[in-house]
Amino acid sequence: MDRFDRTYRLNALLSTSREAHSAASLQAELGCSRATLMRAIAELRNLLGAPLVYDTAANGYRYDGQMQPRVQLPGLWFSAAELQALLLVQNLLAGLAQGLLPEQIDALRGRIMTLLARGGVSPQRTAQVVRILPMAGRAYDPQVFRQVVAATLAGQRLDIRYLARSSGQVSERQVSPQRLVRYRDNWYLDAWCHRREALRSFAIDAVHAAQPQDEPAKALPEAELDAHFGAAYGIFAGSAPQRALLRFAPSRARWVAAEQWHPAQFGRWLEDGSYELFVPYGDPRELLLDVMRYGAEVEVLEPPALRAEVAARLRAAAVLYGPAPE
Repeated sequence: MDRFDRTYRLNALLSTSREAHSAASLQAELGCSRATLMRAIAELRNLLGAPLVYDTAANGYRYDGQMQPRVQLPGLWFSAAELQALLLVQNLLAGLAQGLLPEQIDALRGRIMTLLARGGVSPQRTAQVVRILPMAGRAYDPQVFRQVVAATLAGQRLDIRYLARSSGQVSERQVSPQRLVRYRDNWYLDAWCHRREALRSFAIDAVHAAQPQDEPAKALPEAELDAHFGAAYGIFAGSAPQRALLRFAPSRARWVAAEQWHPAQFGRWLEDGSYELFVPYGDPRELLLDVMRYGAEVEVLEPPALRAEVAARLRAAAVLYGPAPE
């Protein structure tokens, strides 16, 4: 038990009972010497301002219920393991702070750093040994993101100006925010679109303006949201009436077998070491991209339409590189 854990444990022992604890019983509970116990008591009193008194009549230590701590540091309530978790959180926040509520996250990181320092833990160590590498994240307007977050949390309707990248058209929409979703290093807003009278998913980076309205948002049941946004493959919403059968070569099988492509997927090993993966899907666009990144290490067996589309794209790609050298 390290110094911080010992202080944390001593506080827990004294907080759970109003009776006085003898020095011998506290030593036994903490597994420490009398000198170490005295240092922990001094730390609780002097550094953390705990109302710790010695009851001469009971010949033991207790918290005085009539006294209030001079200083109550939040670091007192975190164990060493919890501080280690905070180390990882502050490192994650460092990556998210780029464009995402930077002032607020920087303030939160500062508070975490203070807790870590008071617990004797070095945040710099985590920065050296932990790396979080975002990939393919798209830039978005922090002000727009703040407005989207505010409307979603407050349950307010939101007027947005949205760019549909597939067509290049910009449209004005009023939406009822339902959920914010972080997917593949990008943020999306799941919302009821009052223009389309249907659920839609909007990429935050494609929202060029956002203004919360006073009118309350239309609230939809969680089950309905899960059924709409959770059935299809990837970010695309809707039902998943089709099922793809993919066969991965032995050289790639061990990696794919450990991955989750879809909550309702099913996989099986074949005798030659290859791996077959069954994946439900509706809109095939994202599935096509994921399949094609494996090149010759995957074969689409079903359905025929998906197989034909992958084959056509691969032939088109081969044309770009010309004939193979003889």
